[in-house]
Amino acid sequence: MDLQTVVKIDKPSFQVEYTTRMMLLGSCFVENIGAKLEYFGFQTDINPCGIVYNPLSVASTLDMLLAGRRFEESDLLRNNGKWVSLSHHGDFSATQSEQCLQRINSRLETAGNHLKMTNVLVITWGTAWVYCFRSTGQVVSNCHRFPASDFERFRLEVEEIVRGYADLLDRLREVNPNMQVVFTVSPVRHWKDGAHGNQLSKAVLLLAVNRLQERYEQVSYFPSYEIVMDELRDYRFYGEDMLHLSPQGVEYVWERFKDNYISLETQSRMKKVEKLNKVLQHRPFDADSDATRELYARTQEELHTLLRGFRDEW
Repeated sequence: MDLQTVVKIDKPSFQVEYTTRMMLLGSCFVENIGAKLEYFGFQTDINPCGIVYNPLSVASTLDMLLAGRRFEESDLLRNNGKWVSLSHHGDFSATQSEQCLQRINSRLETAGNHLKMTNVLVITWGTAWVYCFRSTGQVVSNCHRFPASDFERFRLEVEEIVRGYADLLDRLREVNPNMQVVFTVSPVRHWKDGAHGNQLSKAVLLLAVNRLQERYEQVSYFPSYEIVMDELRDYRFYGEDMLHLSPQGVEYVWERFKDNYISLETQSRMKKVEKLNKVLQHRPFDADSDATRELYARTQEELHTLLRGFRDEW
């Protein structure tokens, strides 16, 4: 007896190994999957501008990385005693402009170098709704609690997204012809738009991904949204707000992602990494003892050696 409608996932033309370099951009869902990849020691770069939700802000991040953009004080705004960038998450903000710029530019430089060698780019869109800063016309990644009247809010159209990404994907292919791009739509619902409004927003995103997938061979789609909506219909898979996924829900989607994209041989190696990670995460009663510190240091070195070996073998 089938007690669940299981979402069929198209088998990708590539597999993720420990030599694979990955970059993940987008909503908090990217952070969840990215954290799993980092835990198992994969070579990843996650959201160099912080969490971003809409397609144009993700595109802006990639544009900055491709152009080698560096920010100056004229690119920042001051609000509530802090210097902020409308292109960045609040984690980059600081009371001194120099500190804010250092955080932004050092992160962009690191991510820009990583992008040039990225084999798999994962992009997760969360919403088709955007906020445009009226004084500059910029679609922002973060409003930083500026007055609502400073922004115009509107929903993107499918063709608007497709046009922007068609140019972007062409440029990415010039820099790295073999890069694979995996799109997903975040299963986290944006409830402030209402149930119907959320569905309309997700529909725009899904249609845009489909158009890009039809146009580009290197583009594929991982149905995280569909998996959650169809396979995880129970609220035990959600957090207290009933919108974000619980750790159990994240684990379920991660397993589907892992089984689809990561090779069986690599999954076997991941078990060895997890065994060492469990030792490092365990906190005994005598955590400050010399013996415990020696155990942690020895295990950390063993982990580094193991991962280095995985990457050097291929």
